[in-house]
Amino acid sequence: MHIVHVLTRLLRAGSEENTLATCRAQVAAGHQVTLIHGAEWDHCWDTLESAGIARIGLPEMVHALRPLQDIAALQVLRELYRCLKPDVIHTHQSKAGILGRLAADAVPEALVVHGIHIVPFEAVSAARRHAYVAAEKMAARRTDLFIGVSQAAGRAYVEAGIAPAERVHCVRSGMDLAQFQQAVPPGDGERLVGPGRPKVALMMAAFEKRKQHLPFLRAFAESRAARLPGLRLLLAGQGPEEAPVRRAVAELGLQEKVVFCGHRPDPGALLALADVAVLSSAREGLPRVAVQAMAAGVPMVINDLPGIDELVRHECNGLVLAPGDVAGTCDAMARLLEDPARLARLGHGARQTDVSDWALDRLGRDTMSLYAEAAAAARQEAALVAA
Repeated sequence: MHIVHVLTRLLRAGSEENTLATCRAQVAAGHQVTLIHGAEWDHCWDTLESAGIARIGLPEMVHALRPLQDIAALQVLRELYRCLKPDVIHTHQSKAGILGRLAADAVPEALVVHGIHIVPFEAVSAARRHAYVAAEKMAARRTDLFIGVSQAAGRAYVEAGIAPAERVHCVRSGMDLAQFQQAVPPGDGERLVGPGRPKVALMMAAFEKRKQHLPFLRAFAESRAARLPGLRLLLAGQGPEEAPVRRAVAELGLQEKVVFCGHRPDPGALLALADVAVLSSAREGLPRVAVQAMAAGVPMVINDLPGIDELVRHECNGLVLAPGDVAGTCDAMARLLEDPARLARLGHGARQTDVSDWALDRLGRDTMSLYAEAAAAARQEAALVAA
């Protein structure tokens, strides 16, 4: 089987990690896999070919709305599909999700799947929501299967009238859980947090606006967190907003508190160093870092977004704050770090959390099983139409 995955951007972020884990599992199962991505990509993925994944860059496809480029990208995708002759087209992320499925009219026999990593029409203006929903409904006409990373993500598509419930399923974002369950602090831990054993808060998030680093840092500077003795806030990740975040740290006088870790190949080790993990995103699917924190036994402080309640439970294995309450999230993190007994209780709750649904081996297996079910349903529907 030839499976083509299409992404808008191939950076170092959760949706990419999920997609590439799926690709690797499909290659291991003996399938031919091609990955098409847009103009933005990180050279760390240069080695994909050695893993058996063919990679095709599509510079016409960009993250921002660019009508002329979008039309050009649509045409190029159609040509690529005709050449590649895929059995399955699996799209990811907003722009590639729309263009990748609209272009599938070039190969009417292919099964078309869309991965819902984040709900693009939530936590946006009314005008943007209307535009997103309209585009999604148009693309849904050529979509045989929707796979959400959480139950809530898929439910949002059903409730918005985009997809019928029978075509929407959930496959958790699989990962190597042992990497987090068995992790030990990194060898450069003292360099990161200083001597002794200071309290450590960790934010693992790509530097993107929706992750809200800047509002969080402003709240951090004004809260009791900035006054906690020795506290270190580790920011791990890369992305287009890193430079503004670095400037803000300097302007707010947080250089002694905030440590930039970059993108690390050892996220489990960072979690082993942390007392608490924090995320202040305005929009998410179900963030992989929340799963990783639970596997590592680290309580999570996070805003309540669709799907969060499928993993993080308030006062059981973390703290869940109201959506958009960045200041409250920062204050809750500080109060937790000031209360050793409560911190230990929530850490125990994190360690007891069942994360087996996010095991790496389930990702590929469950995805392929859904492909087979959707293909059978499509054949049955075609037979009924023909009759």
